[in-house]
Amino acid sequence: MFLSKPCSLALPPDSPLRAADPQYEGIKRFLLTLLLFYSKQSKAIRGANVVYDRITSQVDTPAIYDVFQLEKTFKTTFSLLVLHMWLVLRRLKEEGKDGVKFGQYIYEMYNHDVELRVSKAGVNLLLIKWMKELEKIFYGNIVKYDAAISPEARQDDLVNVIWRNIYAEEGSEALDAAAAPAVQALARYTRREATCLSLTDKDAMFSGNFKFTTLLPATPGPGPSPSPSPKKPAR
Repeated sequence: MFLSKPCSLALPPDSPLRAADPQYEGIKRFLLTLLLFYSKQSKAIRGANVVYDRITSQVDTPAIYDVFQLEKTFKTTFSLLVLHMWLVLRRLKEEGKDGVKFGQYIYEMYNHDVELRVSKAGVNLLLIKWMKELEKIFYGNIVKYDAAISPEARQDDLVNVIWRNIYAEEGSEALDAAAAPAVQALARYTRREATCLSLTDKDAMFSGNFKFTTLLPATPGPGPSPSPSPKKPAR
């Protein structure tokens, strides 16, 4: 699984999933131009919104929890959200200052979304404390993922980081043998998506006209199905 050759994640020109900037004519376009609707910043914010929608669509799809044997909890969803944010921000850095600035718009949307998710989790009274803690986790994980995929990293570094960030319970360091296949699959997926995003052109990245690899739940073969192994909760 996730051993196929990496390729661009850009959507084809005729894809119904493509997002297009609205085009108006006449007086409406004139007024919108005066209101800076077509300014570089406004276009960037609209593009960032589409990109963030791509991230949350991947993270919120039930298949990702099935494929990687995760229970859907606030912690696992947050951990996967951070992982996919890192994948996108890492790719945008390849575009220099423009990419970093564009990434900041996405990060602002991420912050707002996480705040809403925290509120829905029922911790409104501790919202400020939670957000500060989650911000620390976000930046800590970003640093760890960067190190784990760097040229100097060992082959199993990414597996170990994903285990600790997403699968392991608090205080658990050693990779659990039962969870190893799922953790290794997520590491392969992560490495492949990182390469695929690097192959995705700038226009697709800045417009949001790309899509993460579609994840399909495993289908049982003929004969009696083995008992499913219990899904590993997050920390």
